[in-house]
Amino acid sequence: MNRQIASRHSLALGALLALSMPTSAEEAPLNALATVGMIADVAQSVAGECATVSTLIAAGVDPHDYSATPRDVSVIAAAELILYVDHTLEERLADVLDRFRARTPTVGLLAATFAPSDLLEDPDTPGTNDPHLWMDVSRWARIGPVIADAIAEQRPECADAMADNVAALEVQMDALHGWVGDAIASIPEGNRKLVTAHDAFYYFADTYGIEASEAIEGISTASEASIGDIREVADFVIANNVPAVFVETTINPRTIEALVAEVQSRGHDVVIGGELFSDAMGDEGTPEGTYIGMIRANTITITEALGGTLPEWPEALQGWAQEWRIAP
Repeated sequence: MNRQIASRHSLALGALLALSMPTSAEEAPLNALATVGMIADVAQSVAGECATVSTLIAAGVDPHDYSATPRDVSVIAAAELILYVDHTLEERLADVLDRFRARTPTVGLLAATFAPSDLLEDPDTPGTNDPHLWMDVSRWARIGPVIADAIAEQRPECADAMADNVAALEVQMDALHGWVGDAIASIPEGNRKLVTAHDAFYYFADTYGIEASEAIEGISTASEASIGDIREVADFVIANNVPAVFVETTINPRTIEALVAEVQSRGHDVVIGGELFSDAMGDEGTPEGTYIGMIRANTITITEALGGTLPEWPEALQGWAQEWRIAP
């Protein structure tokens, strides 16, 4: 009799536990994979607890030149959602991404989010879009709703929560966009000329009032810069009295160092103004390893090197600053 009572008690407890546990895979966080950190950080902010977003290409690695390893293929195969920018950025991953598209929901955010009129063309390859849209905060904010819709396709119960997350993200992005614009506007006229290792900053220049943006390499980094490329940019630096040029975390600094040497050999002065995050964010666990922190760091480096002054950090981003222990 006691064994029967215990058995009934165990069955009842088992049924109660079963009710409290997830009943389907749909209740687990979606396994989402982003090619680059600029997508992953935004996607995780949008998804909240509805998805776990990982990044395929690590900090400091050039996505133009990145090829999938066997481990990467396994990671891609395990993903339930794949997010990437465009084949003009993830050039060597294009075939792999296309192969998995048939079995895994895969979203190219440039095509899914933006109309042709929103995009800048590669000046060296007419008809080819410049993929570096994250350099314009107002444009990049627009990927939030697209990512939310892609996750909601598989986790429809998350739609309302993600709509709230998108709205909160848009407030932050709007504040960041305004802060960047104010910072660049403080640079004296004539100094608002941005010289970098490769053409990743056209959207930044177009949006925030940079008078000219020049680079040694083109939008793609697939081909190496020539001596002629370096001399051509040196001509620009000298003709415009550019005070500082910039290296990038994903590009070997030797081309910018060669540019500085070329300018100085002609009797003109120019310095390396600092390091910019172009095609990758900073290391995970650092402020620069977030999208907001990446844009903040770039803006500080450019503004200070070119003679501007930084505006007050926006109230809407004080929570982000406190999280990363950054003094306002």
